[in-house]
Amino acid sequence: MNIAVIPARGGSKRIPRKNIRLFAGKPMIAYAIEAATQCGLFAHVVVSTDDEEIAATARALGAETPFSRPLHLADDHTPTVPVIAHAVTACDNLGWRFDHVCCIYPGVPFIQQDDVKSALNLLQNIASAEYSFPITKFPSAIQRALRRMESGRIASFHPEHELTRTQDLEPAYYDAGQFYWGHRYAWLNNPNIHNSGVGLVIPNWRVVDIDTPEDWRRAETIHRTFLNQP
Repeated sequence: MNIAVIPARGGSKRIPRKNIRLFAGKPMIAYAIEAATQCGLFAHVVVSTDDEEIAATARALGAETPFSRPLHLADDHTPTVPVIAHAVTACDNLGWRFDHVCCIYPGVPFIQQDDVKSALNLLQNIASAEYSFPITKFPSAIQRALRRMESGRIASFHPEHELTRTQDLEPAYYDAGQFYWGHRYAWLNNPNIHNSGVGLVIPNWRVVDIDTPEDWRRAETIHRTFLNQP
């Protein structure tokens, strides 16, 4: 059995009420909940929140809120793993039995059910992996990254590659920040997701951080353009 945990705290500051603000006509958290409830992988889709309005919205959208997230796990500096570990323990205490847990972030309007399924397959088929998650390629070669000094002068982070053709450099990837599959025991014992995981490569256009009002407008434009949403 698998469960999904959507961590959605109420204290977003840069975009107030971000998790339940309407994005392309639906509460932002709806995209995560719909992907989880419709993909057929989860016995329970749980929202971990400290906020009753978020909890009520989540329940209306088909998720469960069987516990409240404690305030010490709901501030600006709390990492993801302790939040999911708390949820795992809370679900254990409910008598649920499960093997894998998928943390799905609430601000993921471009999440795809097929990606969630493919990432689980990766986790199950690579014996050494404790986590799996989507990644995407950097649009430019990181080996030719530049630093800017206070004087305005520019210098290479890796001078040895200043004249190397970009097509001759190894591609680099970054975390898409959408979801993480993990073995139940991994969430309880291993906070090092990236160094213990395998990556599912997804297209760059579906990876959007939404941290500011400008990000929000850009994401809605991409959503309308590529997904034909109103």
